[in-house]
Amino acid sequence: MTEASFGGRFMRFRRRSVVPEIEPNKYLYEALDQNKREGLMLAVKARSISLVIIALFLIYLNPDWSVLYYEGLIIGFLLIGWAQVRIGRVERSRAELFLILLDLVLMTIILVVPNPWDARPWSVAMQYKYGNFPYFYILLAGAALAYSWRTLFAVAGYTSMLWMGGYLWAIYQKSEIADLSEKVKTAVEGFPNIFEFIDPNGVPIEPRIQEILIFCIVAGILALNGWRTNRLLVRQADASRGRANLSRHFPPNIVDTLAERDQPLGEVRAQPVAVLFADIVGFTKMAEAETPERIVGVLREFHSRMEACVFENNGTLDKFLGDGLMATFGTPDTSPEDAENALACAAQMHNQVREWNEERQRTGHAPIRLSVGIHYGTVVLGDIGSERRLEYAVLGDVVNVASRLEALTRELNANIVVSGDLMTAAGGKEFANEMGFVENGSQIIRGRDETVKTWIQPLNARAV
Repeated sequence: MTEASFGGRFMRFRRRSVVPEIEPNKYLYEALDQNKREGLMLAVKARSISLVIIALFLIYLNPDWSVLYYEGLIIGFLLIGWAQVRIGRVERSRAELFLILLDLVLMTIILVVPNPWDARPWSVAMQYKYGNFPYFYILLAGAALAYSWRTLFAVAGYTSMLWMGGYLWAIYQKSEIADLSEKVKTAVEGFPNIFEFIDPNGVPIEPRIQEILIFCIVAGILALNGWRTNRLLVRQADASRGRANLSRHFPPNIVDTLAERDQPLGEVRAQPVAVLFADIVGFTKMAEAETPERIVGVLREFHSRMEACVFENNGTLDKFLGDGLMATFGTPDTSPEDAENALACAAQMHNQVREWNEERQRTGHAPIRLSVGIHYGTVVLGDIGSERRLEYAVLGDVVNVASRLEALTRELNANIVVSGDLMTAAGGKEFANEMGFVENGSQIIRGRDETVKTWIQPLNARAV
């Protein structure tokens, strides 16, 4: 198999198996990218230190000017290493495979081709066969640090082809010390196995096969370890994705707590919760006079501001509802401040909209009117859906009443309409007066037999 076809097959395999795995999950991509860059930096540092040690060792072995041949090739290795850091990336890269191949070609030249500046008599066979192959393990170790486990198979394949190619080249080279073989053969006459081992012009094939076989086994073991490490990264990335999904619904301080649990949201259960609905009044009419791009921009700005208010008051963002949203306070865990937090969130929402309207008016845009309804009571919460798709949901009469209270803001000319149950849970009449709410009597709620006692914050009142 040629080098090109091996590289091509490797790249097609990597395209099929790696890219589909990382594209759907940006957290996995980021984890793999960070791991690769850290690995590349560790590899190039270890490589640089190793090459400096080897360079000094070569000076010790060859204390004359001919050693500069090897020192120059070592500089080439250093440059290739830093080039690998510069172009390293998670996706498939022919440039990276080329640099790996260039590494191995350079190593093969060093180990097979005698130093042309060394005047001492020497043979290609002696240069090739005596104690040089282990230097390939330095490159294999660097590849294990820097690249995916699949790349190690490419390293093993390239090395096998190059080393056996070096063997074929070596056995056909003329020797400057050809007559020495006859002298050695005479000296060890009667011991053919010893002659085969020490013949300065002979290159037996069996040790070469053994070198390649052991190298490929080690590469396979390192690849297996890399595969295990990759699985760990996938699990960590999934955990990061799960944490990110939680952060879309829960404030940061709750996300950390939920992430530590085996079952973050718990089983289906009933518990008291404050449910808040917020909506832009007259949004449909406003949308008719705006471009689609502008409407999307308004919604994004609105959702961003309201989301921050929910999280800053320890609420859970249940869902966005077009030009509105639903939030809960007391999920997944209840606290004595849930009702008060819901009221504080509503007040902060109106303050945010007031500041936003000031910005909009300066740019010639119509102001936004926000309506909020809140109710407090026992709900059922937990995962609903099918085995293929689950959704965490809050269900019950409390949710319906909170939605109806939000709709009553138009009829009652109010910024906020809350139930008596919520106000009682938050602190009662005294607290309501501090927050700027006035009692509004009982209201008939569509679809419900019992009336609901309500408190309202009048339309022109300023949120506290």
